[in-house]
Amino acid sequence: MASRSLTFDNGFRADATTISAVSLAHGTSHFFQLLLPPLFPWLAKDFGLSFAQLGTLATLFYVVSAAGQAGAGFLVDRVGARVVMFTALSFFALSALVGANADGYSLLALAAILAGLGNSPFHPVDYSIINLRVSEARIGHAYSAHGLSGTLGYATATFAMVALASAFGWRTALYCAALFASCVLIAMFVLRDALDTRAALRTHREKHEAGGAEGSFEFLRLPVVWMCFAYFFVSTFASAAIQNFSPSALLALTGIELTRAATALTGFLVFAALGQVLGGFVVSKKWLAPEHAIAAALGFSALLLLSIGTGLVSGTAALFLTMLAGIGGGIAGPSRDLLVKRATPANATGRVYGAVYSGLDTGLAIAAPMFGWFMDHGMPRAIFIGAAMALFLSLCMGLWVSRASMQR
Repeated sequence: MASRSLTFDNGFRADATTISAVSLAHGTSHFFQLLLPPLFPWLAKDFGLSFAQLGTLATLFYVVSAAGQAGAGFLVDRVGARVVMFTALSFFALSALVGANADGYSLLALAAILAGLGNSPFHPVDYSIINLRVSEARIGHAYSAHGLSGTLGYATATFAMVALASAFGWRTALYCAALFASCVLIAMFVLRDALDTRAALRTHREKHEAGGAEGSFEFLRLPVVWMCFAYFFVSTFASAAIQNFSPSALLALTGIELTRAATALTGFLVFAALGQVLGGFVVSKKWLAPEHAIAAALGFSALLLLSIGTGLVSGTAALFLTMLAGIGGGIAGPSRDLLVKRATPANATGRVYGAVYSGLDTGLAIAAPMFGWFMDHGMPRAIFIGAAMALFLSLCMGLWVSRASMQR
């Protein structure tokens, strides 16, 4: 049986408070995903590190986050999302403090591990709170705000860490990041009532036990759960390709100067943010079934990227189409989250979201080196063709997940 949201019917103000709090926390988790990478030029200079060593720090973060995310879902279902969120934010503050006091590679690695541990619970935490506390009428907007906050977290981290490091040094930048995480933790504590899922979890647990108990790992026997995992794993390849290598690939394909080529990534993120807002209305207003919204949005973006990779467009047109391609993933985001909700057993929200969203971190850990290999071997077209293929596969998986959910 798919999950049904046992929401707290407290009206717009209660929903808005919960959505705002969860979005702030989620944006913070994305900020800390880019805690160290913007500082790589300074770290390379001060510690004599190669970029291969620094890149390993990012891989270490995502490996720890992926491994921890699946386990965090069990904890969320057991003790509630709120206390897990508080712990995760504390790990972020600690990771920044460790990084700020690093005297070599080992402490930088420890900072990456602590940040990965902090990041690992956020999808099961966020979606447990949203699905259990936000009313059905505003669930689409909650998913939209959640996705948008992640995009803003990425953008803010890059700007803030570089600006602070340039003006005051990289250690000061990390101290400021620790202060930021601490302030968010205080804000979440003040808004703790809007994040409490324990009553809903007890109700789910009582109904579950009355209907005959199943093991904690029963959800892993559902094929639809693994297809959701595969969806996130594959779709991440597209975002990893564009976010990491589109400026360099466009430079190689079109000859556009690097500063102009880099604006393609900024535009991609802007269109993704706009798409997330629009995607919230698609879900809330029920303009399209979620699987149809995913297919249309991802199919559109895949065709744009394929036209660049195959050489059908070039120059400024390729730059603009790269930007516009961001809108597909944005629109698909809220519909994707709704599909996962429908595929989730009522008593296993945290566990399922932890398991399937670990596909994101797993994909990021694998995709970046793979597409980097293509660039190292003079195959910039593979960046766009590979991203398009990932989106086509993702839309097929989305249709399969919808069909399997309706059959349960």
